[in-house]
Amino acid sequence: QVQLVESGGGLVQAGGSLRLSCTASGRTFSSLTMAWFRQAPGKEREFVATIAWTEYSAYYADSVKGRFTISRDNAKNTVALQMNSLRPEETAVYYCAARRGGRLSSRGDEYDYWGQGTQVTVSS
Repeated sequence: QVQLVESGGGLVQAGGSLRLSCTASGRTFSSLTMAWFRQAPGKEREFVATIAWTEYSAYYADSVKGRFTISRDNAKNTVALQMNSLRPEETAVYYCAARRGGRLSSRGDEYDYWGQGTQVTVSS
């Protein structure tokens, strides 16, 4: 079993930056593929970014490419999402997710573990 706890959400003005962090416990972190998803009010959950256990392979949603960066520290069991140039439409609850196995995936139903989420609000 894996427990995921997100932190770092908050209120930021459009164009600003936030850094989200997710700490994992329970299972060998380095064996997990990690990801971030988000869900805005009234909308479906949306893939944001994923990173392989090797740290050298990552994949982003087109909407965040060039603005968001996912990273991980296997020694600290953490994964981070640096978000720059934030837009009001990116207001959402951001979730950390983990899946067993090394293949990157943008499908939420392929992730085995989820955090409780952290609220990000971008004001215009």
